[in-house]
Amino acid sequence: MTIRDLEPKLIWEQFDDITRVPRPSKREEKIIAWLIDFAKKHDIDYQTDETGNVVMRKAATAGYEGRPAVILQSHMDMVCEKNSSVKFDFDNDPIVTKIDGEWVRAEGTTLGADCGIGMAAALAVLLDESIEHPAIEALFTVDEETGLTGAFGLGEGMLTGKYLVNLDSEDEGEIFIGCAGGIDTVARMDYDVEPAPEGYAFVRLEVGDLLGGHSGDDIDKGRANSNKLLARFLYNACDTFQIVLAKFDGGNLRNAIPREAYAIVGVPAESKEDFEERFMEFGAMMMEEFKYTEPKMRFAVEDVDETPTEIMDNDDMCALLITLVGLPNGVLAMSFAMPGLVETSSNLASVKFNEQQVVITTSQRSSVESAKLYAAQTIESVFYLAGCDVEHSDGYPGWAPNPDSKLLSSTVECYRDLFGVEPKVRAIHAGLECGLFLEKYPHLEMVSFGPTLRGVHSPDERLEISTVDKFWKLLVELLKRID
Repeated sequence: MTIRDLEPKLIWEQFDDITRVPRPSKREEKIIAWLIDFAKKHDIDYQTDETGNVVMRKAATAGYEGRPAVILQSHMDMVCEKNSSVKFDFDNDPIVTKIDGEWVRAEGTTLGADCGIGMAAALAVLLDESIEHPAIEALFTVDEETGLTGAFGLGEGMLTGKYLVNLDSEDEGEIFIGCAGGIDTVARMDYDVEPAPEGYAFVRLEVGDLLGGHSGDDIDKGRANSNKLLARFLYNACDTFQIVLAKFDGGNLRNAIPREAYAIVGVPAESKEDFEERFMEFGAMMMEEFKYTEPKMRFAVEDVDETPTEIMDNDDMCALLITLVGLPNGVLAMSFAMPGLVETSSNLASVKFNEQQVVITTSQRSSVESAKLYAAQTIESVFYLAGCDVEHSDGYPGWAPNPDSKLLSSTVECYRDLFGVEPKVRAIHAGLECGLFLEKYPHLEMVSFGPTLRGVHSPDERLEISTVDKFWKLLVELLKRID
C-alpha cells in the first residue's frame, strides 16, 4: 500500500506528486515549473510574480458568484534535513515516503508535509468539481522557511480575496488566529590559529540522535540543543584537561532545534583515556537530565582519521566556549495574554567553522514586537562581549489575533457541526506568513488550520493519516458556508 491509496485519494495523490519534486528553500525552480505545468495541464488560470510566487484561480460555482473570494495559501519550499547516515540529494532526489502505522513519514529525511500537504489540499480544491465554493485564489509562496521571501515580495495584483485560509498549521482540532514574529541574529567571530602542540592526541566528540524539531512550535518541549550540550562539556574540560580545539560543527537551519554536533579536540596524550571517560560520563549525566524528552540521545568519541596541524588560538577558543554557554536558549518568556503560549524564545541554531572564522546563527521569536527586539539585543550583547561582528535579519512581523473575525466564527461553527466538539482557538509561536499578508492587504480576515504533523523540521517529521480526512472535510465545508 502506498500513500496514493489513502483516503481522501485526491489530496493524497497531489501530495505524492509533490514529494517527487525537489523544492529546497531558495531553490524552488523545479516546483515552480511543476505548478505552472499543473495549471496548464488542467486549464487553470494562473499568474506569477518576479519573486517566484504562483497564484491559481478558479471561478465560483453556481450561486456563489456574489460571495467574496477565498485565498487558500501555502508555501512551496520545504526544510531539508536528513540523518547523517543517509545519503540524499535534496536538489535532485524525490522524497521516499512510507506508511508507518497511523503515520506517513520519509526514509531518513524530512517529509515535506510542511507545507506539502497544504499545497496538496489547495490543488485538490482546484481539481474537485463537486465542491461548492466562492471564487478561489490558491497562492503558493516561495522561501517561507528561510526568510519569508515570497510573502515579503508578493507582487501587486496577485490577490483580490477578502478571506485567507493559511494551510500551514500542524495540529488538527486547533484553529490559529495569531503567530509570533521573528528575527535572526548572526555573529561572526574571527580567530587566530597556531600549530597543533606536540604530545597531544586528537579525538572526535559527537552528540547525536536528538529529537530536534521546529524552533518555534517545539521550543517549549524541553528538547536538548546539541550545540549547547557539546559547549557545556568543553567549557568544563578547558582547565581540567588543557584542551585545544580544531573544529566545532553543529546544527544547520536557523528554524530547527539542532540535533547533532561534533568537535575535533586535542588533549595531552597521557590524559586521552581519562578525557574520553569523562565525556561519556557527561553523556550519561545528560541522558539522565533529559530522560523525559530525549529518549534516543547519543554520545560518541572516536579517534580522528587525520591529526590536525592547526588549532584555534587558546584565548579565542575560550571566548567561543564562554559565548556558546552564555547564550540564552529556549523559552525566554510565557504569554500572560494567552496562557500556555510561548511569548518569546531564542534558538542557538548552528555553529560553523569557516577559514579562521566561526559563524554562529541564532533566531528569536516573540508575539510581542518589543520583546522580540529585546531578545535579539540580549543575544547581540553576548556576542559583542566576545568581540564578534553581529548582524540581524530584517525580521518579520507577528500576526495579531482578531477574535471577532467572521471567518473565524464560520470555521469554528463548521468544525463543531462536522465533528461534534469545539475546536481550540489559539495563537502559535511559530512564524506564519499571515502578518506580512496583513501588511499588504489590511482588509484580510485570516485563519490557519491543518492536519497533525509531528517532528517538523527534522527527519522524524510525520503526518497523521486520520487527520488529513478531517482537515479536508473542514476545508470543503468552510468553502461551502463562508458568505
